[in-house]
Amino acid sequence: MTPKSAAKQPFMPLMRELVRTYQAFADFDARGHRDSGLTTGQADVIFTLGNTEGMTFKEIGERTLITKGTLTGVIDRLEAKGLVERVAHPGDRRCTRVRLTVTGQDCFEERFPAHIAYLKSRFDRLGAKDRHAALAALRKLRELF
Repeated sequence: MTPKSAAKQPFMPLMRELVRTYQAFADFDARGHRDSGLTTGQADVIFTLGNTEGMTFKEIGERTLITKGTLTGVIDRLEAKGLVERVAHPGDRRCTRVRLTVTGQDCFEERFPAHIAYLKSRFDRLGAKDRHAALAALRKLRELF
């Protein structure tokens, strides 16, 4: 395959639109955090830890969109803000759990519903049929990889 023929593959417009859609969503999502003093990654961790007794780094990594190499820094910054704390895992001293502090829980209780309402303002523009079709198409794409 030549570079010219590679660029003309039938899936290329789909791939470009998928990336553009993700970028548009990520930009919109980030704008929703500007007034909170949190980055998107920090909010992701706060929202993930909310309503839990805490999680290990591995569990947080599995439930968020944050890469393993970035997660420690995100947790460090949240700890410096007084929003999370590291605690020894009761069943395994080699393992550390991260949980929200009282201030972190207050942040979660204020910011999570507000951010969901912010996102809802856009997702509500789709009818139920379009949401289900988009979900099915995205799942099908994910399964390909």
